[in-house]
Amino acid sequence: MSSHHSHLSFAFGVLGNISSFFCFLAPLPTFYRVWKKKSTEGFQSIPYVAALFSAMLWLFYAYMKTGETLLITINAFGCVIETIYLAIYVTYCPRKVRMSTLKMIVLMNFVGFGAIVVLTHVIFEDEKQRIKLLGWICVVFATSVFAAPLSIIRVVIRTKSVEFLPFPLSLLLLISAIMWLLYGISLKDIYVTLPNVVGLTFGIVQITLYAIYRKSTPVNNDQLPEHKDDVINDELETSNDDEKKIEVKVDIEIVEKKEEERDDKEQQVTEEKAEEKENINSNKKTEEVIKGGCEV
Repeated sequence: MSSHHSHLSFAFGVLGNISSFFCFLAPLPTFYRVWKKKSTEGFQSIPYVAALFSAMLWLFYAYMKTGETLLITINAFGCVIETIYLAIYVTYCPRKVRMSTLKMIVLMNFVGFGAIVVLTHVIFEDEKQRIKLLGWICVVFATSVFAAPLSIIRVVIRTKSVEFLPFPLSLLLLISAIMWLLYGISLKDIYVTLPNVVGLTFGIVQITLYAIYRKSTPVNNDQLPEHKDDVINDELETSNDDEKKIEVKVDIEIVEKKEEERDDKEQQVTEEKAEEKENINSNKKTEEVIKGGCEV
């Protein structure tokens, strides 16, 4: 019976590794674009810092608990790939963003993780208690990561569009949650099982929303910005456009004013010439009258 369970857990663990492997590779096109354009284009580093922290936690949990080799393999890969993503991000992001990202990495992945390692060894001497404490920390953080798509779900419902809900990634995340859920159940590991129950729930919700709205016409065709920086950039661009429009309008008014002044001058010159001509004619008439009077 135990052999049967070990075979099942190994099968689910391998499938979980495969699906999670592709999930870790999902941001590759984004970072290829960042590398090619030498710009982060307003993308935030928080998801990648959190993903690295999560992989480090599960790696430490698997190291503390025996028989979790398949958790070690995938999370070791996760640590490597997320570190590469963050290295690319830090290289090409603006200076101000770079400093805030480095601070976040130091606080979460060094100070935070270091504090967890120390606490698990200081608070409890018993290894089972250490695993229990670390397991619940993993559950809390992993559950919060799985709950992150809530913002995307709200956007999909509000816009009635699946533009920001990529089906392949949603399907991969759902399959990954199912595999790790079955892996946790087969090993009777509550700390692996619980967060994947949440992951399975949100995965089903996302796939259901995709099925409902995939043929729907979006309420608003304008693309929603991914990040706050995009909103700021849009506002700055709008402001610049408005300023340009004002400048053009002012230039047009100046040109029109100059044309009016020129027309007025031309009209004045014409009137002066006409008046001068009229005076000349009048003088001629007067001279003729005088001459006529003299002749008489």
